[in-house]
Formats: sequence, structure tokens, C-alpha cells
Amino acid sequence: MRLLWGSGPVLLIWLICLASQASAQSLSDSQIQNFIASLVELNAMEDEFADLKLEMEQEQGRQEMPDFEHPISDSIHRIEGHPEFDTFKDVIEGHGFDSPAEWGATGDRIFRAWMAIEMESQGATVDQDVAKALAEIDNNPHMTQAQKDQMRAMMGGAMAAMEQARNAPEEDIRALRPHLDDLRTATESGGND
Repeated sequence: MRLLWGSGPVLLIWLICLASQASAQSLSDSQIQNFIASLVELNAMEDEFADLKLEMEQEQGRQEMPDFEHPISDSIHRIEGHPEFDTFKDVIEGHGFDSPAEWGATGDRIFRAWMAIEMESQGATVDQDVAKALAEIDNNPHMTQAQKDQMRAMMGGAMAAMEQARNAPEEDIRALRPHLDDLRTATESGGND
């Protein structure tokens, strides 16, 4: 009985700490706004990052498989050590992020919540589309077995990311909803230039 009594307050304190950490870790409006503002500024600096962009595109062709579950963090790891990394770091720090790792983790959460919102709006068609794509890969007579295996592995990564998005914290999804239009604008402007 003494053991239960002795561990009761410790357990209660531990649970309170976990609850306060969880609420402190949910995305805030300022984190989302700062992340989006950093994307806008980075997109506006596209000419300064031209060499880095070209190198990343070439590397992407050689890369085994992208990390669909951590797309932003994965991108940061791939640009570390490049001359433009310091400029990138200055931009994100100017938008309130302490480090590239913090910016990447925030971006991963934002994109996970965004994917959850998009999947929610598409309903069951997402799973049907994945099943159809896998069947098309398996039945494609123009692909070698190695190519099929590689495509299935990539689809597996995408499906893992989708599963992770389904488990995105509801607080993150709720926090992101008011900022969706700004996020779409920021990402579209980077992709169309």
C-alpha cells in the first residue's frame, strides 16, 4: 500500500507535466504565421538559391527515396553544408525560429496537418486511389520487377506519410485551418516560378 501511495503523487506530477508539455507543443498561430512568412521570403530569394536548387534537383534523381513523413526536416539535412545554408538559416532565424531543426520540425507538423485536412476533404477516394495505383504498378508490362519494387517502396513511404497524417494532432489541424489559404499561396508561388 505504501508503494502505491508513494508513487501516486509522482505519477500525478508526471501526468501533469506530460499534459502541459503536450499543450505547449501544439502549433500556435505565431509558429504557423512565422513558418509561412519564412517560406514567402525564401521563395522571393529564389535567384540566390539557384545553385542549391539545381544541385538538389540533381541529387533528387540519385536519392533512393524521399522521406515522405518528414519532408521539411529531410530537406534541411540535404542542404546542410552548402554555401547558401547560412543565408537560409539567417532567414528562418529572422522569423523567430531558434534553429533549422526547429523550423524543420514545425514545417513537418504543418505539412502533416495540411495533409490530414486534404485527406479529410477527399474522404475514401484517397485509399481507393492508392489501391488503384498499386494495381497499375503490378500490372504494368513495361516495368521491370526492380522498377515495380522501387515504385511500391515509394508508395509505401507515401502510405506511411498518409497514415501519419491521419494521426496528426487535432490541435495542429485546428490551428492550421485559418492559415490554409496563406500556406497554399506560399507554396504555390514557390512552385510556379
